[in-house]
Formats: sequence, C-alpha cells, structure tokens
Amino acid sequence: MSGESQAPSIAKAAKAAFEASQLISSSERVKALQEIRRELEAAKDAILAANRADLEAAQREVDAGRMSSSLLKRLDLTKGDKWDSMLQGVTDVAELPDPTGIVTYANELDDGLELYRVSCPIGVLLVIFEARPEVVVNIAALAIKSGNAAILKGGKESNETTQLLSKAIQTALSKTAISSTYIQAIQTRAEVSALLDLDQYIDLVIPRGSNSLVRNIQNNTRIPVMGHADGLCSVYVDESADVKKAVRIVVDSKTDYPAACNAAEALILHEKVLPTIWPEVAKALLAADVKLLCDEPSMTALRALSPAPANLSSHVQPSTPESYTTEHLSLTLSVKTLPSLADAIQWINAHSSHHTDSIVTEDERAASTFCRGVDSAGTYVNASTRFADGFRYGFGTEVGISTGRIHARGPVGLEGLVTYKYMMRSKGEQGHVVGDFGVGEGKKKYKHRKFAASAVPF
Repeated sequence: MSGESQAPSIAKAAKAAFEASQLISSSERVKALQEIRRELEAAKDAILAANRADLEAAQREVDAGRMSSSLLKRLDLTKGDKWDSMLQGVTDVAELPDPTGIVTYANELDDGLELYRVSCPIGVLLVIFEARPEVVVNIAALAIKSGNAAILKGGKESNETTQLLSKAIQTALSKTAISSTYIQAIQTRAEVSALLDLDQYIDLVIPRGSNSLVRNIQNNTRIPVMGHADGLCSVYVDESADVKKAVRIVVDSKTDYPAACNAAEALILHEKVLPTIWPEVAKALLAADVKLLCDEPSMTALRALSPAPANLSSHVQPSTPESYTTEHLSLTLSVKTLPSLADAIQWINAHSSHHTDSIVTEDERAASTFCRGVDSAGTYVNASTRFADGFRYGFGTEVGISTGRIHARGPVGLEGLVTYKYMMRSKGEQGHVVGDFGVGEGKKKYKHRKFAASAVPF
C-alpha cells in the first residue's frame, strides 16, 4: 500500500483518536506522559544506537556534499545534555497546569442564561520537521497535555531514530486510556503531500525546518500553517552599550549553538562604537573562530587593530547584500554599521525574519524604543537571542517558534496549542429562545452581566 493511499486512514485514525480523547481526564493525560518517559528511559540504548546509525549515514551525505553540516549537528541526540533535556521536558510538561477547560469570559445574557468562553484543543496537528529527532518527543508531550492528536514527519536523515522514539511513545500510550493512534509517525514525502489535502481531518500544520520546507508547505495546503521560515536574528550594539555585556551577549548569541534558529546571524553596530566596543567584540568573535562578513566601516575599524588578531585576514571578509538575508546556521556573522537607533530599527524590520532581536544598551529610553519599534516575536534588552526557546521560557518544551501574528507568536508551548469554544446553558424552566428578545411589547432585553468563573460549572 503506497504512502499516498495510506494517508486517509492515518488522518481518520488521528481524528477518531482525538474525538475519543475529549472525555479523557487531565490526570490520564499526565499518566500517559509519565509512561512515555519511563518507556524512553527503558529504550535508551536502542534509540541512541539508531541515532548513531543515522549520524553515520548523514556524515556520508555531508562528505558527499549532499547535506549541510548544520543539519548534521541538529541530528545528534547525544550532543551535550540533549537526551536528558528531552526527558526532563516530558516531566516539565506533565507538571504544567492543564491548558484546557479554562474560562476566559463569562456573561449572564439573561436570568438563568449563562455563556462561557472555554479553552479547548485545536484538534489534529500535522508536524513536519527536519533532522532534530527530539522534536518527536517534544511535540508528543505538548500534544497529549493539551488534548491534541498529532501526526509527525521527521526528515529522512532521522528515520531510524524517529521510528524508535515513536514506537516507545505508542507503547506507552497502549498502557493508558488514550489510543495508540493519538500520536503517529509517517516516513515518506508522498504521505505528507496526501495529508496536506485532508483538511477535513487535519486542523493545523506546523513545519519546523528550512525556509524551502516551510514555504513549500504554505504553498501546498488549505490547512492553516503555523511556523517560521527563517531565523534571521540580530544583536544591535547601541552607543551606550557596556563593553563587557556586549562581548558576552554577542558571542553567546552567535556561538552557543550556531545551527539553531535563535542564533544571531547579524550584528548591527552604532557608528559611535566602531573605535571603542567593536574591536573588543570582534576580537572575542575571532577568538571563537567566527567568520565576520563586514561592511566598509566595520572592516576599516578592524584593519586599524594593532596588533591584528592572527586570523584577521582569513576570518574577516567584505559583506554583500545577500549576507544580510542569509541564515548562516554556522560560525558566520554579518556585520552592519548604522548611524542611529532609528536606523537600526528600520533596518531590522526590513531585513530580519521577525524572530528574535536584541539590543545591548545602558539607555532605558533606547531599550524601550527598540522593544516597541522592532516588529519581531521576541525583542530583548541585554540578553542573548538564544533565550528564545520554549524550555527557557518555562513552557516545558515547545512545538516550534511562530513568527506569524495570528493565534500564537514566538516559542509555542501549551497555550499556543489551544483555541476556545463557547458553551451556553439555560437554567430556565422552559429553556431560552431568541424569539423572546427584541424591541416591543412583551419582549425581553439582554442583561449582559459579566461574572467571574474559573471553570464551567457543568
């Protein structure tokens, strides 16, 4: 059976699992997450062995020039504390408050006629991502906690790892009241293409990956898409910046994890810092093996350094217009010099992907102006752009980062995976009908009395 022909049954199963789950208690969803963590821990050796196999195959692709090194880095599940963080993310999500069933508006329309706006799950999510296999677990945890079913498609480079992670999740779900088809993984592009047509079953598509991946999905489905196409983040060093802060923040934003979408790709300098702060920042970046693509003013300032850093000639090159619209995803940073804060804000709004941008400044007014003037999902003061992450925000983990303006923006945790519905109850002896209300003799008027309610009382 082809992937395309399997797609309707996969989508139908996900929708059926979602609908059946709506009467399952929050405590059962927490139990499911606890079971998932236990199952992952039990299967750790097999999962990491599969990850090593994926890494070896990916390395051959990199050596042949068919895959970028940044994609390879995202694939490694053993890098740093990635495995432990993935497991901790499951526990953190389990311990978060239930985002569903929360009343955000309550109004008594008439005596005994109550209206409630209540948070509820979105439905069935189709999540498509490249490389990073831990996304399977991140999405599964958030989906289960928020009451959403999910269909997951990882990149072919992480197939072996993704299959074992998904198997562990489904094994854990089989020990609970939640259907094992609540979280499903697919493997082929044909399945993705077919699923993108099934808007009667799938409610939201969340792509995580390259610009081409996201654009392709946005252009080939009627289903709403939530995500971001690029991570063009920047750091602006203001004329009042503290040099030590500037060095720490710029270096961390670029080098902590260059392949991440929240790593800085552009450094913007106020022209007054060229002879003062910029040399110290540049020396720190060069010491960290960062390649600098500089405009003429910043290049001239570096040529005047004495003694010159040993790698100045090899690591400092002239920038081009394309330098400022490229997501490098490596130890490369584009540098731009501007005469004012207003110019910096205008430049960022024209060149960034509206993801996350930071200002280094000691001027409160400049900080306020920057945060309000820059049109991005995250605007920071004296902090690394690398903080743009659901785990660091306290969301437990994240389903992705949205640069859109509708529904969810920035790192998307549980709150971004719920919508709302309206519930109404009449306590009148004869119920309530619209015909009783209006203008004229015998007609009733709406009372519209708002009242406090944290949960629906029925």
